[in-house]
Amino acid sequence: MTQRHPGSISLLLLAVLICPAAVHASMFTANPNAASGQPGYYQTLADVLSPGDTLMLPAGTYPDRLNLSGMQGTSSAWIVITGPSSGPPARITTSSSCCNTVQLDGTAYLALVNLTVDSANLDAIDGINAKGNPTHDILIEHCTLIGQGNNQGTVAINTKSAAWRWTIRGNRIIQAGTGLYLGYPDGTNPFIAGVIEGNLVQNTIGYNMEIKYQVPYGSQPWVSQVPSGAHRTIIRNNVFMKEKNDWDPSQLAGDRPNVLVDPFPDSGPGSTDLYEIYGNFFYKNPNEALFQGTGRMTLHDNVFVGAGSGQVSTYFTDHNGTLKLAHVYNNTFYSIAGGGIVFGTPAREADAVVGNLIVVGATSLAGQIVNSSANVIGSIASASQYFASPSEALGQMDFYPKTTCPVCTGAALGMAPFTAEGNYDRDFNGTSKAGFTFRGAYSGSGTNPGWRLQADLKSGGPGTTDTTSPDPPAALHTR
Repeated sequence: MTQRHPGSISLLLLAVLICPAAVHASMFTANPNAASGQPGYYQTLADVLSPGDTLMLPAGTYPDRLNLSGMQGTSSAWIVITGPSSGPPARITTSSSCCNTVQLDGTAYLALVNLTVDSANLDAIDGINAKGNPTHDILIEHCTLIGQGNNQGTVAINTKSAAWRWTIRGNRIIQAGTGLYLGYPDGTNPFIAGVIEGNLVQNTIGYNMEIKYQVPYGSQPWVSQVPSGAHRTIIRNNVFMKEKNDWDPSQLAGDRPNVLVDPFPDSGPGSTDLYEIYGNFFYKNPNEALFQGTGRMTLHDNVFVGAGSGQVSTYFTDHNGTLKLAHVYNNTFYSIAGGGIVFGTPAREADAVVGNLIVVGATSLAGQIVNSSANVIGSIASASQYFASPSEALGQMDFYPKTTCPVCTGAALGMAPFTAEGNYDRDFNGTSKAGFTFRGAYSGSGTNPGWRLQADLKSGGPGTTDTTSPDPPAALHTR
């Protein structure tokens, strides 16, 4: 039976923070015992939500998929579906192979918070999927996604409709086929102006994350709904890991990088968009690059560890389009058998490879690069001269520079090309770079004051206090 009551103070605060104008919002609380005995019970609760309402799912198992198609809040009154913020989770799962576990379609101004989404390892049953009509202004925060590991084609978070202003923050995605697959395979229905931050994506079969290429928007009916101007998609403070390499061959559909970002449209709206990728920890991939990029991007203050033998940490190339802009600065690389930075094709608008600290066992810096300066290149044999604890083992590695490192600092870097880019002046820990004299992802030496590299959510980092939208500064470099 539907229960309606004021709710707890913390949940009301959540609703007010997300929906500041929703003074008279309603709180609905589900009963997990009823959900177990009455199929469709909590779907009935969801169906009555109006702008500003919150549906609380207490700890327990909710065995039916959740269809949120057509659900729309407003910009000042979001709809919130939340589980408990601590303790045992609210677990949404399914036993049906017909449909995705949580389905969006024409959904907007919706927050999914503190939920566990379990697809029960069913083939092609995604965790959270958007399809059909455009979905925009979606928040997925502090959720755990499991049971999407049947094969590489099953996805934890998947957008197949046009999607913009999604924020995917602080989630744990564990052993999915693909972690995040954003955009339609043929370049239509793009993923625009998103923020992907503070997530742990661990041991996927294929990509930790792929953002698909985009064809010109043309006269699609949703184009007029997208905010005008150039946009940024921000990827920051995530942990992208692929250390597991013993998947059953039947689950595989080919080797994949940890993260791949493909190009924006060649012309028209979206053609001057930018990926801003910073403060991330990329760890292990025995069969592919840790990162592959095409289009327009800035990649700074990331830590890359454990590229496999014959693989590189970062690979910039034409792929489903043209490599146009690549600013690669203040990153740290360490791989015993793998390489560092490779440009397979030139960046047609501009490139800059500046102030990186590259200690690898294979090719350190190569390819068609025009502007390269102040990069430090070292050998694995000399790694202890640079780092506090050079290692590919979690729990042992620490790539904070030693105070005795002879080349970890130098003349101030030329940062003029990057000043319009988000948090260009903050290191991996979120610390000010001050005089821009340090090489690599850390601005400091001695004892690391920040987050230690591990298989967990990252705390702190550049941009964690940002409250601005993902729209670029007016001065963003374009050509």
